Amino acid sequence: MSGAGKRRSQKERSAETSARLMNATIDLLHDLGLARTTTPEIARVAGVSRGALTHHFASREAIITASVADLLGKSTRDLHRFAEDFVERGGSSDEIVDYIWHMMDDRLFYVTMEYLPEARHNPAFRGDLIPLVKEFHAGLDAIWTALAARAGTDPDHTRTVMNATMCLFRGMI
Repeated sequence: MSGAGKRRSQKERSAETSARLMNATIDLLHDLGLARTTTPEIARVAGVSRGALTHHFASREAIITASVADLLGKSTRDLHRFAEDFVERGGSSDEIVDYIWHMMDDRLFYVTMEYLPEARHNPAFRGDLIPLVKEFHAGLDAIWTALAARAGTDPDHTRTVMNATMCLFRGMI
């Protein structure tokens, strides 16, 4: 059988369905907001039945948590790749700021603004997200630590600059 005609395994089909559901969830969080992101709408946008959704995710909170985790995980991996590349080839603080601006100008920032208020008032949701957010911030820290090492500056001072820059991007300053 050729590669194009090869039948996918149940595990591959399940992973594809989960990915479609998580992508649809992020799209809806971005486009409609948390309050209007419902499981029927997630299933519709993903092109699957409600039964398929509940087979993969037991609740709305579960799919939102998994989707945010997936988005943050991808962003964290990208941050680490950027930091490794930055260390290897060198670069400027302007390049870092441009990279982070582009990252935050994408869906990540807007989706974050949707789930943070929920995490503030929902201890279970917050508990699921805290490790993921810490991992994401470790990726940011890796970039700024690489810059500090190249520039010969104090890493703690550089972290302060990083935090101020992130707050500026988030509109907190």
